[in-house]
Amino acid sequence: MYTTVFTKALSLLLFLFVSFLSASYSQSPDVKKLDSLFDVLQTRHLATGSVAVSINGKPVYQKAIGFITLGSNRKAVPDINTKYRIGSVSKMFTAVMILQLMEEGKLSLDQSLSTFYPQLPNAGKITIKDMLYHRSGLHNYTVDTNFPDWMDKPKTQEELLKIIADKGADFEPGAKADYCNSNFLLLSYIIEKIAKGSYAAILEKKIISRIGLTHTYFGKPIDYNRNESSSYKYSNGAWTTEKETNVNIHSGAGAIVSTPGDLTVFIHALFNGRLINKTSLTNMTTMIDGYGMGIFPYDFDATKGYGHNGRIEEFYSAVRYYPESKMAVCYITNGILYPRVDILDGVLKICFNKQYTIPFSSAHTLQNTNADKYTGTYSGNLPFKVTCKKENNKLTIEAAGRSMNIEPINANYFMNVPNGSFFEFNTNKGELQIKETDNIYILRKE
Repeated sequence: MYTTVFTKALSLLLFLFVSFLSASYSQSPDVKKLDSLFDVLQTRHLATGSVAVSINGKPVYQKAIGFITLGSNRKAVPDINTKYRIGSVSKMFTAVMILQLMEEGKLSLDQSLSTFYPQLPNAGKITIKDMLYHRSGLHNYTVDTNFPDWMDKPKTQEELLKIIADKGADFEPGAKADYCNSNFLLLSYIIEKIAKGSYAAILEKKIISRIGLTHTYFGKPIDYNRNESSSYKYSNGAWTTEKETNVNIHSGAGAIVSTPGDLTVFIHALFNGRLINKTSLTNMTTMIDGYGMGIFPYDFDATKGYGHNGRIEEFYSAVRYYPESKMAVCYITNGILYPRVDILDGVLKICFNKQYTIPFSSAHTLQNTNADKYTGTYSGNLPFKVTCKKENNKLTIEAAGRSMNIEPINANYFMNVPNGSFFEFNTNKGELQIKETDNIYILRKE
């Protein structure tokens, strides 16, 4: 009798425990707080882009802010289906298709590059695995090749192969990991050779149609009539349109167009057996020197996470997946003013119910804080020193012969919008972190 009662009690406890875990894993983020974050960024014209959050494959939050185009004769305001170039997030799609071909027995990790392109440096020693892990030693075709001069021009595969071949090898295959677009450009060409078709058609068949992505495809010249956004650079207090890349030169290294909503569908499908099997997923997420196969580790505190970042022109994308909670998060911007790393950090803290203060929501002003703790001269990884001064209850930053006032965002965080500069002080460490576009500089107080 006692055994029966004990067994029932234990079963009840286990049921409650599992129910608690399920509830905590499926808990939706604070939508009002997410709205508050993006509303203040919209109101102050500090960000442009789109965000999506899903749990267990179902969307729980989507929002778009900013603009698609600066032209008054076209649709200016984005919606959740506005499409953006996703840059190197395309590499995740390429890695998935390579692993699919392996599952079909058409390719293997130890197969050498020389099978396909024997004319390339060290082709006989470079394997498919090396390329997936960015360990090939091949030179990056977008670096030291006058890339900005020809990024908008068409290039044939033969021309791009010659650019890679002519630059030689940077290091011996397998010696280390070094991020290189050439690896995934070549992998996309290999996919075309084996699957006998264009990358765009194979992408449609093996991924897009398979999991029902409705706003994802191989890129074309940007067309506002397809609800596609251009990208913009912020400088000297104004936005200017960025030169458009001919995406064919990137293929599987960075040519895909998508939305945050579609990317959350994609990464959830990837981790839940709809695109590759468990063995392939284990291979893909096994890290060597911080690199997976077309994927990177992005843990949040103690929660294990995976994903990829992308940049093309002034589009910046970030997609994350947290298997424990089955939560996917994606943020894409078509132009940076407010630091994108801070936006993504805010979204994740809200989604994980961590302490987070909405920018400009606190009563933090210079009048009610000890601004003297920020003043002083800072130096570090910049070719000049930065001096912070207090004058008439205002803080000013002096650097490289220019002076600017900075206004508070939150405690220890300030900005100067016309210059697109953001300043975060860590008074305990005596540090000043300067954020400008995608650059972060850390300086120490002298």
